[in-house]
Amino acid sequence: MGMRITNEQADTAAQSAVSAINDRFGGSDVSATVEHHANAFKMAFVRAQVPPQHWTAVAKHLRFDLGVNYCSMVTGTHFPEGGPDRGWEVAYHLMRQPVVDQAPHTHTVHVAEALKGDEIPLEFEIIVTLPQTESPSVPSVQNIWVGADWNEKETWDLVGIQFEGHDNMHRVLNPHDSPDGFHPLQKQHKIRYHDFNEMYDDAQGFGRKPTDEGRVK
Repeated sequence: MGMRITNEQADTAAQSAVSAINDRFGGSDVSATVEHHANAFKMAFVRAQVPPQHWTAVAKHLRFDLGVNYCSMVTGTHFPEGGPDRGWEVAYHLMRQPVVDQAPHTHTVHVAEALKGDEIPLEFEIIVTLPQTESPSVPSVQNIWVGADWNEKETWDLVGIQFEGHDNMHRVLNPHDSPDGFHPLQKQHKIRYHDFNEMYDDAQGFGRKPTDEGRVK
């Protein structure tokens, strides 16, 4: 007892959050649904499609009205053949957890099956779709969730999606002297593996053939 919330709790919490999001942002192309994981537990979570112009408002609603207090991951994807309305996507993975700063020499014991309302842990997946553009950008939520700081850096470094308003954006996975415009998970980059010979010598990755061309990798 006390180790895991029930599926009924998760379903109730997810439906409540979805209703709150859709009621608040209905008519603005924000759409939230209840989804279920494919693993054995089939636990419910919330998935929301959010246009970039409404992302800051939705993020504040999640954080301050629905108690979403943790940003666990940010990922980005490039869709060069996705059509004019879907060139890029940013996915935010968020969580609501009943965790507070604990005063010294005190402790709080949570019994999972007894949690109610906004105390119930809940996962959120937010999808922000961007049109085809050479300069994709979404508003940063670094000032709403501190966990977004490093995650947004990684997404910009690898995919090249800008996070407008982010403080201290810089390379964190690629070398700091990587050329401007080089983001290796953009789909125009051709790796010399898998039948390609190009090498990353310029920002677009098409500069010269490697000296070891023809060798088996």
